[in-house]
Parts: sequence; structure tokens; C-alpha cells
Amino acid sequence: MAAAAELTLLEKCLGLSKGNKYSAQGERQIPVLQTNNGPSLTGLTTIAAHLVQQANKEYLLGSTAEEKAVVQQWLEYRVTQVDGHSSKDDIRTVLKDLNSYLEDKVYLTGYNFTLADILLYYGLHRFIIMKLRHRLVRNF
Repeated sequence: MAAAAELTLLEKCLGLSKGNKYSAQGERQIPVLQTNNGPSLTGLTTIAAHLVQQANKEYLLGSTAEEKAVVQQWLEYRVTQVDGHSSKDDIRTVLKDLNSYLEDKVYLTGYNFTLADILLYYGLHRFIIMKLRHRLVRNF
């Protein structure tokens, strides 16, 4: 899923009215948001955090200093480990890491749903769909 589509879905999830225009820059198609009253914002997690604050849902960024750090850790994981990796081995490693980490947790930060859960879901969604399509094709 392209970053602009993810950010549009996030806007909807947060209850924000549509209206933001996203563009992409560079070879890796890094998302850019031109704000109405300030400089443009660059990067998926930067823009997503801005949208969370716009929606007055800061709790999605973490409630305690530790939880905020864990949210940031998983947002960084999303960008560095999930985005841009599409080989079977990469996907398998990411899913195994997540499965192991989530073994005793409900959400990435423990018991609170955060922006990290949303963006990691969006990032992994394409892998799950690819795997399902592959199984369907193989079974027919």
C-alpha cells in the first residue's frame, strides 16, 4: 500500500475530514504533506504523528515516557524493517520477530492501542494479502 493511501486511511481512522494532499519525493517515494500554515512535513511517521495531534488523539503516541519510546521504536521498525523489504525471507523474519515479541502482549506497547499498531498493520497488510493470493492461486 502506498504511503499516501495509508495516510488517507489513517485520516479516516482518526475521524479527520479529508483534504490533505500528499505527494511523494525521491526514488523511495517518501510521502510529503504540505501544511496550510507551515513548512511541508516529510516521512510517513512524521506525518502520521502530525495527523494524530490534529485529531487530538495524542494517547495514540503513548501515555508514559516509556510507552512513547516504545511507540517510536516500532514506528522506526516499520520504516527500517518493513518498508522496502519484500523477499520471502525478509517477510518471514519480520513476521517471526513480531510473533515472538507479541507472544505475551495484546498490542505493541503492551495493553494500549497506539499509532505503532496502526502503521505496522498497514505496512504488513500487503504481505498478508500477497501470501493469501499465493495460496489461492496454488490451490486452484
